[in-house]
Amino acid sequence: MVKAAAVAEESGSLPYYEPVGDECELFEHAWRHGLPLLLKGPTGCGKTRFVAHMAARLGRPLFTVSCHDDLTAADLTGRFLLLEGETRWVDGPLTRAVREGGICYLDEVVEARKDVTVILHPLTDDRRLLPLERTGELLQAPPEFMLVVSYNPGYQNVLKSLKPSTRQRFVSATFDFPPPEQEVAIVSRESGLAAERCRALVGLAHRLRALKGQDLEEGVSTRLLIYCATLIAAGLPVMQAARATLVEPLTDEPDVHEALLELVTMAFGGD
Repeated sequence: MVKAAAVAEESGSLPYYEPVGDECELFEHAWRHGLPLLLKGPTGCGKTRFVAHMAARLGRPLFTVSCHDDLTAADLTGRFLLLEGETRWVDGPLTRAVREGGICYLDEVVEARKDVTVILHPLTDDRRLLPLERTGELLQAPPEFMLVVSYNPGYQNVLKSLKPSTRQRFVSATFDFPPPEQEVAIVSRESGLAAERCRALVGLAHRLRALKGQDLEEGVSTRLLIYCATLIAAGLPVMQAARATLVEPLTDEPDVHEALLELVTMAFGGD
């Protein structure tokens, strides 16, 4: 599998992902041994790309669900729908992943309703079962199936958090933004902007991230850096690109907005 992954990466068929540590090895071992995986880290640091990369690397279909307040257990497992005049059962993404031996990725799982975590419990222990009450089925997950969930610990509060009993059902890995030079390489590769110009963006990002918990709820993500670099590479003036990607998405507060613009101006000299 490692040899096949190397060939796929050379051919460009794998989603690009630059490992920071041993996360790829951990994912593959967890998959091979039927263990669920929990990814923790800030928004836009590469968790979703990592899962897409590993699913392709392992040759498994990927079913990604972006969790939200209205997401119910039925949205994951499936429901009866009226189709062509007949009532038919339609599998949800979790059920499809179990049936097909795929990888189901629940992004920001703490945003989902509490009944969602309840249906995950039988899949996250040695039973690896998915009960479908409405059809009377009890699905046994095949060896190829894997459950992966993620959340941003910085957004947790009393009402939205994973219970310790749920967290302890998962193998866990903590993600963060890449080291500066590695982040420069990632932003440059993804955007097509020269590495030297991306270095200034990454330097600014580190100054903005230092404001997290003070003036900002969240620091600028690698994703936003790539957006900014992409716009600059396409010919948009630096200040205009930075304002649209590194200032506007981070705050609605006028005073914080002006402070961020000052930092951007200092970094790029008003170009």
